[in-house]
Amino acid sequence: LIFIMHLQEFVTVLVRDPRIQKEDSWHSYIDYEIFIHTNSICFTRKTSCVRRRYREFVWLRQRLQSNAVLIQLPELPSRTPFFNMNNPNHVDHRRRGLQEFLEKILQDALLLSDSRLHLFLQTQLSPEDMEACVSGQTKFSVADAIHSFASLNRRFPIEDEERKKGKNDADSDSESSSSGLGPSDDSISCGCKASPASEES
Repeated sequence: LIFIMHLQEFVTVLVRDPRIQKEDSWHSYIDYEIFIHTNSICFTRKTSCVRRRYREFVWLRQRLQSNAVLIQLPELPSRTPFFNMNNPNHVDHRRRGLQEFLEKILQDALLLSDSRLHLFLQTQLSPEDMEACVSGQTKFSVADAIHSFASLNRRFPIEDEERKKGKNDADSDSESSSSGLGPSDDSISCGCKASPASEES
């Protein structure tokens, strides 16, 4: 018998590790790590990790909707005036909603062809810089942006090994500068490990 292995394409997306980040002495926000693992030909990088906040998800949904008017995009978890970033249930409810949103988005071939989605998932560019890149106003292309971000991200493809080492080397998993997980400016180059910020209680 001859068995023909058919490699099925997959995209795994995880929204995880919510962290409180301080903007200034009065304002804080929560960002989330977005982890992608895929064998899809649609993706420039097969593994990536970035951090995004809720309002960036709102921006992404608006841009995707404006470019795919015939598609009804899934909803984001609602923005509520009662959201409390110190309430683990509120934070986890939003995290799960953001993950479900991305899981549904990534099943649509038309949406997968939007460069903004790939820049959102695989670089740490701001919405303004993503728009500039997609509209050809930057010296670098979409693929360049994703490749240069990946070259700064030292955790892949050995993320799990590095993480184990980091847990042995450091008291706190959040201290990227002393944990052996990469350069101390990790919050700029990767965003997978947050810059110094108050931990969730």
